[in-house]
Amino acid sequence: MYPNPKFLLHLCGQRDWEAAEAVGDLCPASRGDVGFIHLSAPEQVHLPANRLYSGRTDLVLLHIDPRALVSPVRWEPGVPTDPESMRFPHLYGTLPTSAVITVSQYRPGPDGEFQPFAVST
Repeated sequence: MYPNPKFLLHLCGQRDWEAAEAVGDLCPASRGDVGFIHLSAPEQVHLPANRLYSGRTDLVLLHIDPRALVSPVRWEPGVPTDPESMRFPHLYGTLPTSAVITVSQYRPGPDGEFQPFAVST
C-alpha cells in the first residue's frame, strides 16, 4: 500500500486534458462505467498504460497533489494480472484541474510498451 505518496498520476490523452482545463475538472467517461477515476502511484503507472494504451503517443501524465483532492481516494485491487498485493488509488469524484501540479508527456518505447515512470530525486 502507498499511504502518503507525494503525488499520484492519471493517464489521459492530450485533448482530454485540454478539454478538462477549459472546464476546471476532469471526469473521464470510464468513471461512469466503474464509479471512480483510476489513478496510479508512480511505480505502477506503466501497468494500466500497457494494458489500456499500448502504442498511443498522445498520452500525458497528470501529476496530482493528493492533498488537493476533495473526493475520497481509496486504495483498491487492480485486475487479476496485477501483482497480488498491489493496490491502486481510485478517486471517487471528479478530478479538479487545480489539483494537477505538473503535466508531462508519457510516450511508449519503440516496441509500443510503456516503461515504469522514473521519479526524479
